[in-house]
Amino acid sequence: MDPMDLATWAGGALLVVGAVGALYRIVRGPSLLDRAVATDVLLVVFSGMLVLEMAVHRHTHHVVLVVLAATVGFVGSVTVARFAEDRRPDHSLEDQARVPGTTDVPGGEEGR
Repeated sequence: MDPMDLATWAGGALLVVGAVGALYRIVRGPSLLDRAVATDVLLVVFSGMLVLEMAVHRHTHHVVLVVLAATVGFVGSVTVARFAEDRRPDHSLEDQARVPGTTDVPGGEEGR
């Protein structure tokens, strides 16, 4: 077994471990963001498998698929992040009402 075969098997094994971990997090993830990150990891693992296959067989036929997977992963992550940001409870109204450099005194002016 030459070093290239060893590197191929080691890389493939690590990619399989990453895929299994990502699939576990997709199924068992407690939140939407955990599942979104795991889906992005699974897409990266898929891209890594394509790159590994291209390295082993010494061709570049799947470069377009790798670039497409990276683009889809980026757009998907940004979309989920924006969606998750919109679903947060809005506590920013209190922050907007405060004047910078002042402190809030309980009771305000009525406490005097």
